[in-house]
Amino acid sequence: MQGQTKAFTQLAAKELRKTMTDAERKLWHRLRGQQLDVKFRRQHPFENAVLDFVCLERRLVIEVDGSQHLDNEQDEKRTAQLHQAGFTVLRFWNNEVLNETDEVVQAIWNALNPSPPQPSP
Repeated sequence: MQGQTKAFTQLAAKELRKTMTDAERKLWHRLRGQQLDVKFRRQHPFENAVLDFVCLERRLVIEVDGSQHLDNEQDEKRTAQLHQAGFTVLRFWNNEVLNETDEVVQAIWNALNPSPPQPSP
């Protein structure tokens, strides 16, 4: 992914790593150290944005959003841009991460390990 980011975005990512929200911090505690058998990066610069969490190996992006993201057109554009670049995007609200952490981690696990299609009866 080198060469795909702007210097400003790289500086913003570095600062965001220092000022993670409580929800981001809680989820990072569950994602770091290959606890889900893959490596995640936090606050990773990509083009003109900073991704909350990304598994580059599996092309999975996880965004943790607060109320400022309600009906956010910019988020929709970024999601479309990420899909075009071959990423799957999962979005969770802060309160989901804080109050339903196990369910959020299970959803991430399921995205990383999709079930094979079942044959028709």
